[in-house]
Amino acid sequence: MINRVTVTEDLLVVEPLGLTKLWSFTRRLQFPLKHVRGATFDPGMKHEPKGWRGPGLGLPGMLSGTYHADGARQFWNIRGYDRAVVVTLDSAERFDRLVITVDNPNEVVEAINSVRGAH
Repeated sequence: MINRVTVTEDLLVVEPLGLTKLWSFTRRLQFPLKHVRGATFDPGMKHEPKGWRGPGLGLPGMLSGTYHADGARQFWNIRGYDRAVVVTLDSAERFDRLVITVDNPNEVVEAINSVRGAH
């Protein structure tokens, strides 16, 4: 597991695990669900422009940290793209979206979207 995702009634919490916590310069990200627009399972993110990194780590198939592309600020914490989840956030947040690897992408997407839909 590279990220732990917790969805509560009011919050989305993403915690990078292991060394990705160090490489991404992020221990925990927390967002009110009212600022979460939705989530998708998207292995096609492999072909998405990443932009420039700052700060973070960028190796082939492994990205951790903040990336800036086309005026958007994104948090990437991904190892491989076969389990990539994209979370789109409201403009009130410091990131426009999160791109993260999770163990069960369909479950994470369903959890986020079902609770988000209740708000």
